[in-house]
Amino acid sequence: MNSVILNYLVKGFIKNFLVVVAVFYCFGIILNLFEEVEFFKNLEVSILTPIVLTSIYIPSLIIKILPFVIFISSLWFMLSIKNNKDLLTIKIFGFSNIKIFFILAFCAFLIGWIVLFFVNPITSTMSKYYEQVKSNYSRDVDHLINFNRDGLWIKEKLNNKHRFITSKKIDGYYLKDLTIFHLDHKSNLMDKITAEEAYIKDYEWVLFKVNVSKFNQGEIKNTYFDQYNLDSIYNLDKINNLFKNFDTMSFVNLSFNYSKYIEGGYNENFLNQSLHTLLTLPFFLLLMTGIASILALSNLKRRNNLKISLMGMILVIIVYYLKDFSLALGQIERVPLIVSIWAPIIALSLVTLVGVIQINEK
Repeated sequence: MNSVILNYLVKGFIKNFLVVVAVFYCFGIILNLFEEVEFFKNLEVSILTPIVLTSIYIPSLIIKILPFVIFISSLWFMLSIKNNKDLLTIKIFGFSNIKIFFILAFCAFLIGWIVLFFVNPITSTMSKYYEQVKSNYSRDVDHLINFNRDGLWIKEKLNNKHRFITSKKIDGYYLKDLTIFHLDHKSNLMDKITAEEAYIKDYEWVLFKVNVSKFNQGEIKNTYFDQYNLDSIYNLDKINNLFKNFDTMSFVNLSFNYSKYIEGGYNENFLNQSLHTLLTLPFFLLLMTGIASILALSNLKRRNNLKISLMGMILVIIVYYLKDFSLALGQIERVPLIVSIWAPIIALSLVTLVGVIQINEK
């Protein structure tokens, strides 16, 4: 009989979870489709383009709100078994509130790891494709920036010329092994600048050990400078902000290639934030199941379901706010970044532990 009840709890919980995910996916499709249609309305593309882009964008969005999804599915499932008196039957066969909680919490915890190792790599690839397609159709292509295994690539449109910048890596506030090309409006090469490094904390870059090659009617004139100033529309903060898209980095890829990203010049704080934020997901799902259990199993009365649901929504919103507030403190370096990411999990764990002990006495 225990195996039958265990099977019933697990299957019911997973079924509710998948239903809630499907509902959120459908709502996401409907809401985001308007934005994509607005983006493509003046471009000659098939109607399938915004539909496809929307369908591949929503899964990564669902992962972001997965704790909220798991909370709704957990609360819905536990209220439903309480209302149809299945909970009472389950308790008669020896399943306490805390045992029911551990079963559902383990399922949520397992779902979190499945998402990180199997779903997240797929959604990150889809997000990369989404970003590439949108950038190809973007009307603002005068200023482009790309960061890949070959280093940093920047395109700037100036008043009467185009500038292309390449660099092997970013090291702190410095670009290393810098090459800059200036082309006129007819794409003729005007000059080439090479530098050993460039200090880019501000919009006025300072280049060191510089060679400037001027091209004029087939003649090349080389000039050497120990230091050379160059105005740009980018500084280090602006460059880093352009790559703070967590969706395009999977947990698996980030875990195994962390050192390569650091060597390639990615901002260490950004990588740590991405990695640890993803790593907290299974624990966050477990705790959301705990909050749902505390609210739903605090008594066996069938009334007040609406009140419980509203209280749960408000509580989850508060948890999300505190989580974002803690992360903001880490981003502005009021507290260590990793501490700011894990502190809400630790605090919520203590609260959930007390609540779960109390419902076990019911």
